[in-house]
Amino acid sequence: MSNEGVTAVERAMAVLDCFRLDADRLSLADFAARLPLHKTTIYRLLNSLVRTRYVVRHADGRYSLGPRVLYLGRVCERSFRLADVVVPQLRELSRLSGETASYYVASEGQRLCLFRIQPNEGMHDQLTAGSLLPFDGSATGQIFHVWVVGDRRIALPEDLPTHSSGLYHQFVTSWSGPVFGDQDAFAGALTLSGLAQRVEPNAARHRDLLMAHGRILSAALGASVSWCDTVYGEEA
Repeated sequence: MSNEGVTAVERAMAVLDCFRLDADRLSLADFAARLPLHKTTIYRLLNSLVRTRYVVRHADGRYSLGPRVLYLGRVCERSFRLADVVVPQLRELSRLSGETASYYVASEGQRLCLFRIQPNEGMHDQLTAGSLLPFDGSATGQIFHVWVVGDRRIALPEDLPTHSSGLYHQFVTSWSGPVFGDQDAFAGALTLSGLAQRVEPNAARHRDLLMAHGRILSAALGASVSWCDTVYGEEA
């Protein structure tokens, strides 16, 4: 049986992939600038997506994602039981630190912010769950460089958590540590971030909180006690 796929379906998915957090309403010309397709083809694909409610056409002629996408997102969220383990720990880490707690996983050569909890008070950066970012020099990116790319070694646990400041936002600093699962395999990265002037004075406490919750998450996902001791240091 051939697995070549269906070109029309792949083109429709490419249309949906044009939407971004900073480009949630697009014109036909916007799609044409982003896709290697003729405007007529894009218009026909959009018509099909509108009929199936994956896209909404507005009075000004621009398009946005439709209610069917939201529904599928909710179905995915309900079936993705990792949230039952990770999100409570993010909430607790955010509550104790007063800062933003995030969980990242590898996705097609990038890091995907899978879950993110922000406090209700104070100023925070505006990255949202679902964002895709590169394996860069950020605290989180460093974790993926070590355990996914394998191009940098760190001495555990002395060099953890990793740290960065001002990479994406001038006044934001962050720490990140690895999370492991079954058979001690790398699962993702746990990151704590906030405004530098607010976070840095309590750096030692935030680092300790991050590592403690990294251990809890790893244990909950199936990592061995001996490996957790190696990564996070032995429990007092």
